[in-house]
Amino acid sequence: MPRPLATLRERAASGLRAASAWLQDVPLADPMDRRNAATLQVLFLFLGTTVPLNWWRHVLAGMITPQLRVYMFADVAAALFCFASFWLIRRGRLRGGIALFVTAQLSAACAGYAATAVMFDQTVQMLSLLIAGLVLGRRALWTVFAMLLAVVAIGVLANLLPATRTEQALTRAAVILPSFVMSYLVVTLVLDRIIAAMRGALAESKARGERLEREMRERERAQAQLVEAQKLEATGRLASGVAHDFDNILALMAGFSGERHRVDPAAGGSARAEALAEALEGVEQAAQRGMTLTRKLLSFAQPLPARPETFDAGQALAELAPMLRQSFGPDVRVRVGRADTALPIRIDRHQFDLMLLNIASNARDAMPDGGAFEAAAARAADGRVEIVLRDSGHGMPAHVRERAFEPFFTTKPPGSGTGLGLAVAHGLVTGADGSIEVESAPGAGTAFRILLPFAAADAAPAGAQPSEVST
Repeated sequence: MPRPLATLRERAASGLRAASAWLQDVPLADPMDRRNAATLQVLFLFLGTTVPLNWWRHVLAGMITPQLRVYMFADVAAALFCFASFWLIRRGRLRGGIALFVTAQLSAACAGYAATAVMFDQTVQMLSLLIAGLVLGRRALWTVFAMLLAVVAIGVLANLLPATRTEQALTRAAVILPSFVMSYLVVTLVLDRIIAAMRGALAESKARGERLEREMRERERAQAQLVEAQKLEATGRLASGVAHDFDNILALMAGFSGERHRVDPAAGGSARAEALAEALEGVEQAAQRGMTLTRKLLSFAQPLPARPETFDAGQALAELAPMLRQSFGPDVRVRVGRADTALPIRIDRHQFDLMLLNIASNARDAMPDGGAFEAAAARAADGRVEIVLRDSGHGMPAHVRERAFEPFFTTKPPGSGTGLGLAVAHGLVTGADGSIEVESAPGAGTAFRILLPFAAADAAPAGAQPSEVST
């Protein structure tokens, strides 16, 4: 298609859209009336323009007889009233504009029929029936029908007045009146049934819409009540979980404090001082974790943004080893290993530590009779950093494993856990563009495999010496 023709079509389409928007831009509250207003405005403009032009063409052709002039003037006047109806619709007075149009058309038909005894064009009369019925309703439909009968009656009476044409007029009236009444009555009855069905369907649709709106409001209220109930339940679970987490931290502090009783009395002062310093360092770390948990609690109602930082995952595991060791009883063997190379990751350090401690706490509960727990960091085959936490506990069946990361899901008795730890861990890892998987089977233990992106080399801290902590 040539470009000028395509441009012309685009401009025409744009103009039509603009004209349609302008025609619908009328101050009417009802959307249906607004859509009808656009069509009626086009109709009134068409009739107001074409009817006078058509009569002007007849005048130029010399086809206007003296008897026909009355009907011509009445029809032109009715056409000019179409512009007044158009103006009323633009002002938001749709029903007034239609009433004026119908009155003007029927008046013109009455004048023409009385002057000529001929109903020239019944299209406008039929159009008056349609518009009045469809837009104004059934009462207006039957009113226009009665007005049409009055128009015919006036025309018949006007033709019966001259004595010379009485017999001929009576014959014409006997033929025209029954035919006219029957044809228009049938049309009016059909329109009445159609309008009744349409308005009934619209009323039912409106009632269904209102009922649906009420149901939606009720559902929103029920959902809001459910959310409030869930908040209360979550708050209760959170309170029990907070006590559980603080109990873990206090147990760590008590464990580190108890290290002073395990020092060999025969050891030298430096050995005892070193053991005491190590125990105090563990207490300090546990206290810091407690303060971190407190900050998280304070930000529960107004969450603070995470503060990701780049650090060595292996070194973080090594620093966390004393706390991991204290998380378990003496009958659990704990081994924390790290690869020789630096493994930089970028994540919130405090959340990372709490995540590992939470998984270790779950592992402790899964090994009430003792066992082994291993934690290691290494470079995965796909280049990411892999952190594996493995225990030799009782494991999880398939239906529990599938829901392990589901919020508030827990197999622990009431008051022993929130069911939020693994869900938070999943959100933390996925938020750092990583993934976390669980492998477990009844009697075969559980392994959590965490994969995190390898951070930029220049952002990684200097690689520390490889370390391994075993107990």
